[in-house]
Amino acid sequence: MSNAVEHPDHYNWGCIEVIDAIESWELNFSRGNAVKYIARAGHKNDELEDLKKAAWYINREIERLEKLRAQ
Repeated sequence: MSNAVEHPDHYNWGCIEVIDAIESWELNFSRGNAVKYIARAGHKNDELEDLKKAAWYINREIERLEKLRAQ
């Protein structure tokens, strides 16, 4: 049964809820959001928009790592 707050249908595609994978893998915010948008792409709204959001978070993480490397 779907619960719009705790377990919306688009959060569960297959047998793993995305948040459980993100927490298990101990991903930071940007990496977790990238995984979230990739996993849910096309299951709620605009698939292309979801993938662009994932790319935005990946680019943000790349920029963070480049700044750390430059220090």
